[in-house]
Amino acid sequence: MATEVKLPRLGQGMESGTIVKWLKSEGDKVEKGEALYELDTDKVTQEVEAEASGVLLKIAISEGEVEVEPNEPAGNGSAGQEVSDDAQEEGSPARAREDERERGRRASARDMGEQVTEIRQPAGDNGGRIKASPLARRIARERGIDLSAVAGTGPDGRVVAEDVERTAASGAPIAAPSQALPVEGVEVRQLSSMRKTIARRLTEAWQAPVFQLGITVDMGRALELRERLVKLHGDAVKPTISDLVTKVAAAALMRHRALNALYKGDAVELYPTANIGIAVAVPNGLVVPVIPGCERKSIAEIAAARATIVERARTGKLQQSDLDGGTFTISNLGMYGIERFIAVLNPPQAAILAVGSIEDRVVGVDGQPAMRPRMEITLTCDHRAVDGATGAEFLRDLKAFLEEPGLAL
Repeated sequence: MATEVKLPRLGQGMESGTIVKWLKSEGDKVEKGEALYELDTDKVTQEVEAEASGVLLKIAISEGEVEVEPNEPAGNGSAGQEVSDDAQEEGSPARAREDERERGRRASARDMGEQVTEIRQPAGDNGGRIKASPLARRIARERGIDLSAVAGTGPDGRVVAEDVERTAASGAPIAAPSQALPVEGVEVRQLSSMRKTIARRLTEAWQAPVFQLGITVDMGRALELRERLVKLHGDAVKPTISDLVTKVAAAALMRHRALNALYKGDAVELYPTANIGIAVAVPNGLVVPVIPGCERKSIAEIAAARATIVERARTGKLQQSDLDGGTFTISNLGMYGIERFIAVLNPPQAAILAVGSIEDRVVGVDGQPAMRPRMEITLTCDHRAVDGATGAEFLRDLKAFLEEPGLAL
């Protein structure tokens, strides 16, 4: 029996994905649970396992092909049996599906400079509504493309994302751009799935009504505690200031749950546990893996968890489960010498904390000048979920915990 291998949905936020590498070839036997291909989504690249045993009959989506949506067929296989002759007979349903996919592949291979024939759906068919995938509609809307001028290659003439991309690249009349002179040495880099998602999510974040609150913290006691923890744990993962900030932030969030929340339009979800996301820079992007239950973990446990997820992030081995469930985010640029900055909200989370570097500064202590290690932190809040006074109370307690860590432990 022939079955379709469909692109899985890895997390609720996944809109599309690109197969970067097939680990099996056409005609190969595949066992259930065996890695079938590597899928690049908007957040991670991970191996996708076969849902059933059988033979991979046909690969419908080539490596690196334009992004496709979840549940789109990626290939065709026979479930639990060898390929039978009648599965490929002329006029059989399996053959018809393969012929349809072949037509789609031939359309994908057309010269990208070729003008796409304009096809308009008669008003009497389907009420004048053009069949198009949600991703295709979004891309068309962003690029100002009339979907009625796009030739659909999907089932029943459905317009898919690739059709819109091809129409845009073909030079079809979308707008009247000015002819720019070619410039030598210009390097054009197409956006990866991750960068496209970053662009979209930052645009969403920028539309939220946010406010920022900043405060300066004396880090003398925190630095002393960190040195003692490093000596105490010896060869284990050395706790960092980021780990200490994560721990005390979790303690403060338990006192101010309005900050440990997600804004969901008509409701705000307050969470009983601090699942803190740590912003990690990776090649050509940024990911926010999550350390769950930080209020219940020791600083050493947080350090170990942080080291694990950061290593997975930088080696491209993050799983979708590493990124799900965050309720609050911390972004630390102190290691780059940045004294202060404003972090952009990570929707739908209600708040994000920006941590700067620790700098020795001359301050007044008991009426006398003294050199003290100072650190600036800035809180960004979604005003739809959090009020200014609530954010200020959270920062006040966070400052107190950092200046006297024993209060939070």
